[in-house]
Amino acid sequence: MRETGKLDYLEMPAANGTLDSVKAFYANAFSWTFTDYGPSYSAFSEGLDGGFYGSPVEGTDKPLPVLYSHELEETLRRVEEAGGRIVKPIFNFPGGRRFHFLDPAGNELAVWSEK
Repeated sequence: MRETGKLDYLEMPAANGTLDSVKAFYANAFSWTFTDYGPSYSAFSEGLDGGFYGSPVEGTDKPLPVLYSHELEETLRRVEEAGGRIVKPIFNFPGGRRFHFLDPAGNELAVWSEK
């Protein structure tokens, strides 16, 4: 069961045309399997769900921890009140809705919820 505030997903970059080689590496080294969502995103489910993104349009070149929330707007409010800085307001994506924020140390995280 998904719980608000728990680490739920991890996105990692595979930019500059490396998505296929990254997938091949993890498949060969650890027997990971992937589900492709278009030419620049491939998801995995290997203990912790996650995915590799190959498009620089996604915005970051570092791993992106993604937390879950049952009430996205309430969580956004709480993040702001706690001192987090919203860097991408709530937006839709194929799996639901999410926003991105920076914590006080400058780490970027995202919070998502189903539609």
